[in-house]
Amino acid sequence: MSGISRRSWIKKASYGSGLAALGSTGLFGSLSAEEIRKYNPRPVDSIIRLGSNENPYGPSESMRNAMTKGFDNGCRYPWGFNADLVKMISEKEGVPEDHIVLVAGSTEGLKIAGITFGGGGEIISCSPTFLSMMSYAELWGTDINWVPLNKDLDFDLDEIEKRVSYKTKMVFLCNPNNPTGKLLPADQVVDFCKTVSKQAVVFSDEAYYDYIREPNYPSMVELVKQGYDIVVSRTFSKVYGLAGIRMGYLIAKPELAKLLSDRVVANTNIMAIEASKAALLDKDFYQFSIQKANEAKALLTQTLDELKLPYLDSHTNFIFFHSGRDIKELNKTMYDRGFIIGRPFEPLNDWCRVSTGTIEEVKLYNQAITEVLG
Repeated sequence: MSGISRRSWIKKASYGSGLAALGSTGLFGSLSAEEIRKYNPRPVDSIIRLGSNENPYGPSESMRNAMTKGFDNGCRYPWGFNADLVKMISEKEGVPEDHIVLVAGSTEGLKIAGITFGGGGEIISCSPTFLSMMSYAELWGTDINWVPLNKDLDFDLDEIEKRVSYKTKMVFLCNPNNPTGKLLPADQVVDFCKTVSKQAVVFSDEAYYDYIREPNYPSMVELVKQGYDIVVSRTFSKVYGLAGIRMGYLIAKPELAKLLSDRVVANTNIMAIEASKAALLDKDFYQFSIQKANEAKALLTQTLDELKLPYLDSHTNFIFFHSGRDIKELNKTMYDRGFIIGRPFEPLNDWCRVSTGTIEEVKLYNQAITEVLG
């Protein structure tokens, strides 16, 4: 099927024939019509976005209502409205309010941490991982000491620890890692952070923490509470579905939090504050988002099993699999069929990261990837 006809077919499928193909359980399984309307999923467009690890079901109705009500304060500067959200986050994380730094998406938090602690020295991290901190810090003269992922495609904590020296100002961990979706062994990462943070600040990017399926897996927030030089980042972009609203936060002991707060550039905005407060209260949407991500991952891995393509166990809202085809070529092929998938993550150029979309989007994607790689 040609690219043009594929896009046309996708558009038609989203409004009729595609729904019939999903079977008697429909798009959302056992959810009632009222529940479906509550989460207001967007219809499938001519291009299906499975490349940025977004939650396609958000913002929830409660978040939309909160933002609408917030318009009345749109004429006000936002910092006078931060206090309630900071209090809610501090209660959620179990830390005092002076441990919390609000940022315009966790990406801003990564960037300001990179220039706050990395300047005049080096940051050590593994590759591939999420690059925002390191790419930004390099612009300000920070050296990046890259360590390859180990043979299991995990952060090589032993090698990182060996490389820590007087030049090292920060160590960056992404756990679960983006793009692999893998989780570091709990005991190992705790011991590593305790040891290394005595020599350099350790930054733990926990953007996907909500999706972790391992029971009682420790957040590095627990070490922040114990006074270690550790910074943890969290985001409202993923499970809460607010990627386009831009809200995240950092957690660190007060001395580090003050340094970071002084370097915040964008600040937040009224709509982001109100949406985030509503998000923390909307437990139903939180559980719904995780449930739908897990269902979508199961569909993705089922197809990969049928295609006999290896993939990594994911604790995120995406799957990283070995396509065996150059990702730039695969990107173009899938785009021509109406899909955006993950970008290159060197040196793993024949691996592909695909995000969870709606169940309908994932089923359409599975048909297309089967045609391409089957």
